[in-house]
Amino acid sequence: MNKAIILDISGKEKERIDLPKIFSSNIRKDIVYKVLETKKNKQPYSPSPVGGKQASASGKMRHRRHVWQTHYGKGMSRIPRKVMSRRGTQFNWVGAEIPSTVGGRRAHPPKVISMINTRKINKKELKIAFSSAISATASERLVMKKYESINSEKLKNLPLIVESKISNLKTKEILNSLRSILGDKIFNVAIKKRKVRAGIGKMRGRKYKKNAGLLLVIGENENLKNSLVDVVSVKNLNVTNLANGGLGRLVIYTENAVKYLENK
Repeated sequence: MNKAIILDISGKEKERIDLPKIFSSNIRKDIVYKVLETKKNKQPYSPSPVGGKQASASGKMRHRRHVWQTHYGKGMSRIPRKVMSRRGTQFNWVGAEIPSTVGGRRAHPPKVISMINTRKINKKELKIAFSSAISATASERLVMKKYESINSEKLKNLPLIVESKISNLKTKEILNSLRSILGDKIFNVAIKKRKVRAGIGKMRGRKYKKNAGLLLVIGENENLKNSLVDVVSVKNLNVTNLANGGLGRLVIYTENAVKYLENK
């Protein structure tokens, strides 16, 4: 069985433990990407179902003689119309409701049903994807591939495991601890950053770009809040946390989180 090093909050070796089998699972990229596709969601949007239909327009006009409210002999198209004014059997009316008229409905609006993700995934495939995503966090090759800006650095002791004392530290102490564990260059990549997008996308609802950064996985009964890195409890850990944007996310596990994974 592979051994793993547990680091203290200053980045020095504290002890060695047997690494849970899940960290040496076979990595199935195809199944991971299938799960990620299944888990995608999109906020449905569409115009109001009655948008453009709230005018009191009657049905399609007819071209028949001797019929009330007919278009016969007037050279008018057969479209729904609403009456603006009336004088006896003569009407001043305008087209309504259909797309070619002022204030009418949209011709081919976005449809909510097409935006609802109804894909499903098998439980066994979900389990394989989860173990693959965790195993990828222990692969130096995959982590270096995902974070290309740290190619000149060496990532040692993967997966990174730190004593659970880190969950009791304050924000400034946590940052100092992460800097000691990762080193300055990798630490700069690990911290979440946000910048304004360069292209026209900033006018289309996606003004900011942000990096993946570090994921800190804490134990079941541990509590930690930090806005500079992503923090998730091990019982809520999923494939999206670990592999969104590609396998090999930079992850630090607490000692209690690793024990939880070993038991489960």
